[in-house]
Amino acid sequence: MAQSLSLSTRTISPTRLLFGFIAGFIATLVFHQIGLLLLHFAGMTPAMPYNMRPVPPLHVPQFVSLAFWGGVWGVVFVLAESAIARSPGGYWVGAIVFGAVFPTVFSWLVVAPLKGLPLGYGFRFPGLLIGPIVNGLWGLGTAVFLLLMAGLPKRA
Repeated sequence: MAQSLSLSTRTISPTRLLFGFIAGFIATLVFHQIGLLLLHFAGMTPAMPYNMRPVPPLHVPQFVSLAFWGGVWGVVFVLAESAIARSPGGYWVGAIVFGAVFPTVFSWLVVAPLKGLPLGYGFRFPGLLIGPIVNGLWGLGTAVFLLLMAGLPKRA
């Protein structure tokens, strides 16, 4: 029988964690990338969705790598889901805020320096808005796909 992870009074099953990965992966391919396309059309970024440029270390297309990390963040989303569900704006607003804040700040403070880029990619406008917008959409998409796969979380 599968073990469950218990965080305070809430038990998170391995199945729910797997659903989190899948939801985050798919949300990246749909919500995040469509958001990027809309921002491109609005003139906020030269970046286009579904970038096929290979990225190290596995040399998979950039969008596949991004979707993988979206899946990893989907697991983190599930681990934080009881707090997200209790957010003042409710589950949906909490999902958007989670996505807009946590993956974005991690990218600004950890990923950018690892790539040899300045903190926050230089914190230049309008680029400063791109991460929170596309990642907020990712958070919403992750919540939508989790709902479709397994239902809303129970309040802790």
